[in-house]
Amino acid sequence: MQYRTDKKSGNSVSVLGFGCMRFPRKGMSQIDVDKTESIVLKAVQNGINYFDTAFTYGGSEEILGQIIHKHNLRDKIFLATKLPLIQFKKYRDFNTFFNIQMDRLQTDFIDYYLLHNLSDTGLWRSLCELGIEKWIAEKKESGQIKNIGFSFHGIHNEFLQLLDAFEWDFCQIQYNYINIHYQAGMAGLKKASEKGLSVFVMEPLLGGKLANGLPPKAVKIFKSVNNALPVAWALRWLWNQPEVTVVLSGMNEDSQLEENIKIANNAAAGMLSNDENTAYESVIRLFNASCKIPCTGCNYCMPCPHRVNIPGCFAAYNVSYTVGMYAGVQQYLTSTGVNDPRINYAASKCQKCGECEKRCPQHIRIISSLEKVAGRMESFIVKFALKIIAKLKG
Repeated sequence: MQYRTDKKSGNSVSVLGFGCMRFPRKGMSQIDVDKTESIVLKAVQNGINYFDTAFTYGGSEEILGQIIHKHNLRDKIFLATKLPLIQFKKYRDFNTFFNIQMDRLQTDFIDYYLLHNLSDTGLWRSLCELGIEKWIAEKKESGQIKNIGFSFHGIHNEFLQLLDAFEWDFCQIQYNYINIHYQAGMAGLKKASEKGLSVFVMEPLLGGKLANGLPPKAVKIFKSVNNALPVAWALRWLWNQPEVTVVLSGMNEDSQLEENIKIANNAAAGMLSNDENTAYESVIRLFNASCKIPCTGCNYCMPCPHRVNIPGCFAAYNVSYTVGMYAGVQQYLTSTGVNDPRINYAASKCQKCGECEKRCPQHIRIISSLEKVAGRMESFIVKFALKIIAKLKG
């Protein structure tokens, strides 16, 4: 495993961090404890020492805390979690959530604590009015918080202003070779590094799209340079940049863990060749032309009050363009059950309530996007079904 130095603390952190939002689950909800325990232990044994969770990650904090306590891992890892920026009304509300997290994680301090999705200066000012700066100072003074930072899903200019709004220790941004000019972007990465902050990267594979959802032509471009898998291309692009401290990956299968560790073991700044950089440029052009909805599959929009499988709808819709209509429809049928009235999670079931749009960190116009999905995917399914029926009758 390769390590990079956190600029503020001097900690030596693994270049590959474990993102705990996508722990293995049984079905759609309950975390598979045995499988999660196994993969976390393998990660630690292979040198991964940074684990990132959050209050809102549906059981993640509790399970991670249990595993850490059971196997005495606390002094072997750096633990990161996040304060949910809901409607705080009083100063004491900060402690209410923080104490719950400490209990869940079975620890008396957090190495890296983030304000979750701090995306604009207006929100920061409202938190300051409640005393967040004083609260952070108290927690750092007591040693309960070692490093303070924020995760970001807003627009570029807001990110730059937030960097100057407080004496942060680190930040966490969505960043990959498709999102070069999106949200914080490359310019934000460099600015944060110039200010002395370590930068932790989330969504390196854009919700899996850069691993399994590239257009066939894009895969051929990469293979023409070397035989590395698409996931390796995505991770190496990030580690090629010295400003990137840790890349978070939500690994929920042994094969994913093993693959990512193998890539991380050879990670180095400046490792890409001119031919490789040229290949990225070509792939970016192809991807942008084919990926219609920028959904990362983070599931913040879920659950939908009307049971629409929003991420599943968007993923299938994008596949219909990147891979082909047949593959897209096949995925749509699997993920929505549109042809089964008992489990119909299709885009056309959207009631336009808008709850999802309030929660989307990508600021996707989900309602209008679902209309596009229904128009393309369901009309095709109906036409396809009618043709099959006609053939059977004929």
